[in-house]
Amino acid sequence: MGIFDGILGGVIGTGATTLLNSFIEKQGGLQNIASQFEKNGFGDTMRSWISQGLNLPITSDQIRQALGSDKVKELAAKLGLPADKLADLLAQHLPQAVDTATPDGKLPS
Repeated sequence: MGIFDGILGGVIGTGATTLLNSFIEKQGGLQNIASQFEKNGFGDTMRSWISQGLNLPITSDQIRQALGSDKVKELAAKLGLPADKLADLLAQHLPQAVDTATPDGKLPS
């Protein structure tokens, strides 16, 4: 089961979560996405999701900054969603998805 299967499955559908998991794998996994967040100034936010404490919120604009607008647009096109809608969904559900995928407070190897 991929990171997003249970969390986003009911929101954007099983096919979309499969595609989202594929996107994460193509980015080199959760570790590389965490690196992108760090590089783009959102390392503290990502670390809050990984840690066992409270998850810091993120906005759809911050998702675009953290992942890159082009990547959000690319994924949205593959999912058949407007980029704004996908950014909103990620802002709403990515913190919990990462939190769930890192129950020990560490990125999976």
